[in-house]
Amino acid sequence: MNAEQVMDFSNFPQAKRIGVLGFGGLGQAAAKVLAPKREMILVTVADKKGYAYSPEGLNAKECIATYHSQGSVGYLDIFGTLTNYSIQDLIESGHPVDGYFLALPNLPNDFIASVAQQFIKSGWRGVLVDAIKRTSAVEQLLKMKEELQAAGITYMTGCGATPGLLTAAAALAAQSYSEIHQVEITFGVGIANWEAYRATIREDIAHMPGYSTETARAMTDADVEALLDRTNGVLTLENMEHADDVMLELAGICPRDRVTVGGVVDTRNPKKPLSTNVKITGRTFEGKISTHTFTLGDETSMAANVCGPAFGYLKAGIGLHQRGIHGIFTAAEIMPKFVK
Repeated sequence: MNAEQVMDFSNFPQAKRIGVLGFGGLGQAAAKVLAPKREMILVTVADKKGYAYSPEGLNAKECIATYHSQGSVGYLDIFGTLTNYSIQDLIESGHPVDGYFLALPNLPNDFIASVAQQFIKSGWRGVLVDAIKRTSAVEQLLKMKEELQAAGITYMTGCGATPGLLTAAAALAAQSYSEIHQVEITFGVGIANWEAYRATIREDIAHMPGYSTETARAMTDADVEALLDRTNGVLTLENMEHADDVMLELAGICPRDRVTVGGVVDTRNPKKPLSTNVKITGRTFEGKISTHTFTLGDETSMAANVCGPAFGYLKAGIGLHQRGIHGIFTAAEIMPKFVK
């Protein structure tokens, strides 16, 4: 094990060194979210063709401009490295990084789990956070609990908007009730150009009838364009396989079959087609049936509602790691911490 890879959080400066794996629309938004933060500093980003690392911090605007103009942050002057094995090479480089946000598409369905395995095998110790969606994908990670504990890794899973922010809201709202009858999550997403979020849109398509993670992954951009032309740019998703269910069940809130997730994604209009909300219906100790509703502001974008919570959970994970608590945790178990 590289000595540089064994991290002693007590010796770190106040600003934690953060990496972002994946530099599509979500990864670029994550870099923008981190830019003004004082408690976290972006030191590394990776895309398919390379990575960039600077111990003093990367300039998000320069990273994004380089990615768009040359196709990879690996071309970034001084700090860039071109490689077809960017994640593996970055992990094995031994560069000090306190925590990573895995802003990666989970296509195929075991991809995020395979990345976690790379971290385990490398000897790196720190905090990982993802915004993974599928129940089956989260279940794969949950099975790795003992491996993550032994590796000294604190892993926060399902920590985006849904699952994530709305799952946590459901867990909090459930405290009013003696029994939860239903948790209904409905989301609305509006983006001006689907190509800025290619991977996210493909993951959404994978939830549609007649599609799977394999078929969605195999679709060319032209295939996606053709599908969107047929639907006027709108994807309507119902009864999705969404990890909110297993997370709320694991937290003891309610059985997973009482959780439903669905929504509408407009790929040609930045305005949300409907408001994102979670409704928690239950019976109080007095025997009354009631519903709590938590609604996100329409002005907050998908990127804001995913990246903000992800870094809040990353901060919470760092706090756990400092206390020697390793393993895997979900957004329904741990409250995120606001990152200044």
